[in-house]
Amino acid sequence: MAGDSIGRAHTRGPRSHRRSRRCAHGAGATTVSIGIGAASERTFRSLRRHRNYRLYFFGQVVSISGTWMQNVAQAWFIVQLTHSALAVGLLAACQFGPYALAGLFGGTLVDRLNQRRLLMVTQTAFMLSAATLAALALTAHAAVWEVYLLAGVNGIVTIFDTPARQSFTIQMVGRDELPNAIALNSSLFNASRIVGPALAGVLIAVAGVGVCFLINSLSFLAVIGALALMHESDLFPVARDVLKQSVWRGAREGVAFAWRTPLLRTVLLMMLFIATIGINFNVLLPLVTSATLHSGPAVFGLLSALFGAGALAGALTSASFGRASARALLTGATIFSAAELVLGPVRLVWAAGIVLLVVGFAFSLYTSQSNSALQLNTPDRLRARVMGIYAYVFFGTAPLGGLLAGWLAQIGGTELAFFVAGGVSLAAALYGRLGLARQTSRNTPAAAPA
Repeated sequence: MAGDSIGRAHTRGPRSHRRSRRCAHGAGATTVSIGIGAASERTFRSLRRHRNYRLYFFGQVVSISGTWMQNVAQAWFIVQLTHSALAVGLLAACQFGPYALAGLFGGTLVDRLNQRRLLMVTQTAFMLSAATLAALALTAHAAVWEVYLLAGVNGIVTIFDTPARQSFTIQMVGRDELPNAIALNSSLFNASRIVGPALAGVLIAVAGVGVCFLINSLSFLAVIGALALMHESDLFPVARDVLKQSVWRGAREGVAFAWRTPLLRTVLLMMLFIATIGINFNVLLPLVTSATLHSGPAVFGLLSALFGAGALAGALTSASFGRASARALLTGATIFSAAELVLGPVRLVWAAGIVLLVVGFAFSLYTSQSNSALQLNTPDRLRARVMGIYAYVFFGTAPLGGLLAGWLAQIGGTELAFFVAGGVSLAAALYGRLGLARQTSRNTPAAAPA
């Protein structure tokens, strides 16, 4: 059944189920109380048990908040310099273009390297880029091409940083607690999505964009320091890729492994269609606010924050499960798709806010469970390559998906755009339900006779 844990088959026999029902009836309120406490304990288990992950998590809390500040400030900076919507679109192309071109190759190199040390290098590169942007903005000497160039540099660094961050998590917490740590990583990302832009808005109004860039550059010291303070002896050992093959052949090996592994192929194909067609909120939310709800920037900020709050709740819920679950993955994808279909015809701000809470919750539940499923079913020496593919279908398709969403909104309004997004995502969820059901039933042994 698709509700079994992904990658680990374990089925109880009929007698075990009868015992479970008798215990459930006798436990009463005590069982409910213990269950709630156990869920709460599971949610933050990785933070309590692993010093290295604790350092990394709180370093990332500071650093990712700074990154969200810079994302908002950088777009606003381009608007100040050019007063052109097209120029903002070109900024996004500079940020995501390098990953779209070469994202599949970064994981091959990451699989061969010490990922903790590599992350220290990539985070230092991000810090120097932000410091350069801060100097240009604070001295009023910035040209548009310089902002684009620095965005492109960040895009190139991301080719190596993303698969390294994704595949390093298992070294900090081990295989058993990987799903919990992935969900906690998602929670801090979404919490920062709420805090960072809010701080950026205040700082831009009071002190200008340069201060945001400066704070972001300093925020990288937190995660660099966390990585430096880790006890390398406490990291869980993983096998590295020792094959002396070209980057091209290494990337082909990763793609071939993902394609011939049914579970990985199903999860990645689901994500390809949902990410490309269904996840384009950076394009559609401003249009929903201005053209559909006829509102201004305050409502846009509120809707963005509600989406982030829902995503944070979804990530914490995923963390409480304690394992990767096909049922949770498919439930998240299905609710996400249905909520997008509901969002299309909405014309009231309060109703749109409620639906976006649900969309954010389901989005985070689906993506964190997909991430866990891929990592748990990939050998150590290929993990960075497979996670590079995951990041590629998530980020690398953003330019194409954004153009499609914008075109659909132009010819038929945001209602058409969300109808197509929800419909394609729902079809992908149905494909996933069929594919994962076949896979888990094939891996699940028959129950022992009574």
